[in-house]
Amino acid sequence: MAIISEVEEETSSSQPSTLPFRATFDSSNPLGFLEKVFDFLSQQSDFLSKPSAEAEIAAAVRAAKEKLRKAEKKSVEKKPVEKESVAASSSEPMEVEEAAPIAPNKGNGYDLENYSWVQTLQEVTVNVPVPSGTKARSVVCEIKKNRLKLGLKGQDPIIDGELYRSVKPDDCYWNIEDQKMISILLTKQDQMEWWKCCVKGEPEIDTQKVEPENSKLADLDPETRSTVEKMMFDQRQKQMGLPTSDELQKQDILKKFMSQHPEMDFSNAKIN
Repeated sequence: MAIISEVEEETSSSQPSTLPFRATFDSSNPLGFLEKVFDFLSQQSDFLSKPSAEAEIAAAVRAAKEKLRKAEKKSVEKKPVEKESVAASSSEPMEVEEAAPIAPNKGNGYDLENYSWVQTLQEVTVNVPVPSGTKARSVVCEIKKNRLKLGLKGQDPIIDGELYRSVKPDDCYWNIEDQKMISILLTKQDQMEWWKCCVKGEPEIDTQKVEPENSKLADLDPETRSTVEKMMFDQRQKQMGLPTSDELQKQDILKKFMSQHPEMDFSNAKIN
């Protein structure tokens, strides 16, 4: 709430008189404030009686809107200039907006510059190429519940960051293949979720485009396979804007209940 007031000034014969105006401005009702202004004008002057009053008021409104438009335009144009200035004056990498999800690779993961990763619902496998002839004793690998660090002794880590989701450290391991590829197997804590990335901060994949191989589904136990198929069905339904399996089940339950109780009014019933 803002209060606007003008203090009555002493008048003289050579200066026009000023009258006090006091009104409370409510931001939720700006027209109410304007009505008080016009009431004051009609009581204290003949301005509103002038034939040109409406045109002058409309011109004042247009001028105020144009001033606001120019201020907004100036504010928008100023932002990229500030970014360019920062980029020119600093050699440090700038933070960029989070990228949109991307399609996964054939293993339902992603290929990065220094490593690649693939996944099933139960595991994540990280493959890191290293110089040919690398020995296991030269590898530094730390697998914690929420963090992964991998590198070669005496060098900066190749991977060092927080995992997308928790893993079971006791069920994780790594090995070096042909002395040129480090393979890390991470066992997921939650084995009913697809990871969007391996390490937080890396590009995220679109998990709705994940496609498990049918042969792998056949190897799952009936309960797990049923859960996976349900997740895949729900993902397809969401992409098409259709109800998920749980929502369909709720609709069926409501329809059965409605048929059993025709005397009840369900016109305002909603399914959450």
